[in-house]
Amino acid sequence: MQADLTMGNVVSVLVFQPDEAALVAELQSGSEEAFAWLIAHYHQPIYSLLARTVRNPADAADLAQEVFVKVFRGIRGFHGESSLRTWIYRIALREASNQRRWWMRHQQQEIPIEQEMGEDDGSRQMLLKDMLVDPSESPYDHALREENRSRVEQALRQVPEPFRTTLILRDIEGFVYEEVAAIEGVNLGTVKSRLVRGRACLKALLADPHPGSRTEVLPGLELTLGEEAR
Repeated sequence: MQADLTMGNVVSVLVFQPDEAALVAELQSGSEEAFAWLIAHYHQPIYSLLARTVRNPADAADLAQEVFVKVFRGIRGFHGESSLRTWIYRIALREASNQRRWWMRHQQQEIPIEQEMGEDDGSRQMLLKDMLVDPSESPYDHALREENRSRVEQALRQVPEPFRTTLILRDIEGFVYEEVAAIEGVNLGTVKSRLVRGRACLKALLADPHPGSRTEVLPGLELTLGEEAR
């Protein structure tokens, strides 16, 4: 699949406004124009969702690419049991969940950012963090330069899962309760419960003058293993 848009098909993307059934049919037939429209339409929201739900926002770009590869490979198996948008978001959240599990398995093997990596030509000790500087700025980094948005994003990242994902889907992405339930694979009552508790947690974090220092689980946010697995 050619993910990058050429100047030629950018024009096509702008005029290609299909209804969902027609879009799915085009995608399943292998239409490059349909996939170009899909990527142009969904890339930024999927990227933003992943940046908010994985441990390291820098992983979001690679994960977003993987999401669209899986959409491309799996579209012929899409039979309309849910909306196309719901199906794509479900794939994205599954990738985010896999990434979090990978991080938990491998975090003990990671090299600390302050790890000394040898000496430079001036016999000065070089740290790993000095070797990982990326001068480019992602769209997510650009957005976080806004002070208020930065504070909300910081607090949001401290909301425990699965409450954070529910907040993102309902309050940021604008899915209705039924769509959130379909994406997360839970019932409506669970969605509403998670949303109430997630909003309470976010409100408490934003009221905290030092939100980055909070390490304990806020009251009412402890999950049983059964609920976490739902």
